[in-house]
Amino acid sequence: MFNFIQLIRNENMKIYRRPRTWVMLFILIAISLAVSIMAYAFPDGANGELPSMWLPFQISTMLGINIVTIFAVVIAAETVAGEFSSGTIKLLLIRPWSRSKILLSKYLTLLLFAVLFMALFLVWNFAVNWLFFGADTAAVRGIDQLPALNFFLQYYGYEFISLVMVVTLSFLVSTVFRSGSFAIGLSIFLLFGGQLLTGILSLMNYPWVKYVIFMNLRLSDYLNGGNMFARAEQEMTLGFSLSVLAVYYVIFIAITWYIFKKRDVAT
Repeated sequence: MFNFIQLIRNENMKIYRRPRTWVMLFILIAISLAVSIMAYAFPDGANGELPSMWLPFQISTMLGINIVTIFAVVIAAETVAGEFSSGTIKLLLIRPWSRSKILLSKYLTLLLFAVLFMALFLVWNFAVNWLFFGADTAAVRGIDQLPALNFFLQYYGYEFISLVMVVTLSFLVSTVFRSGSFAIGLSIFLLFGGQLLTGILSLMNYPWVKYVIFMNLRLSDYLNGGNMFARAEQEMTLGFSLSVLAVYYVIFIAITWYIFKKRDVAT
């Protein structure tokens, strides 16, 4: 157990010793602060009244989560492929650790990175907007008119599930390809290309469309009454989307582990 913790510690050091990680965190902090400052400096309304704290909070949340996803995709796409392209994978495999433990340590480190950045952004975003605009405990959001804080906690939860799926797909791409730069490029393409594909597929009234992974990633849309990309006749629900994502998750993990354990690293 101690050796496995050391593996995770080593993987964390690879991430947090790089300046780009701290640049990523600074970007997240700056985005939330910039949105709050603009909302405070240019209030809307005839009387120039300040908006509720939840309006800039929501704008920052939508921007910030997308950026966290991009950051996580970049790190996930490089975590295995980067070891192959730099040749350091051989140094890992000659250690007394199984391939499964090595891969699991990398994957868990990615999830810890995503959890940390999501949590830090949530706390910072809430604190900044509370300081600028004051607490607004009466606000409600969503089709069920949930208290705003409860709504956004669920929103972050659903978005984190989607983030885990995207990161797992990028982790698979990183394991399949030896080039770190190619894995990053392909993962980013899948991330944005998938969103475009979702918009196109939503126009098609075919039964199989609802089983495409990208049609089920926008879980937070269910808080507002349904999946915005799904046609009503497709009868998609939150439970259905979670089930589809669970199947894809098992497939992605199984393929990733199989390829990594069978891969020849002699060249």
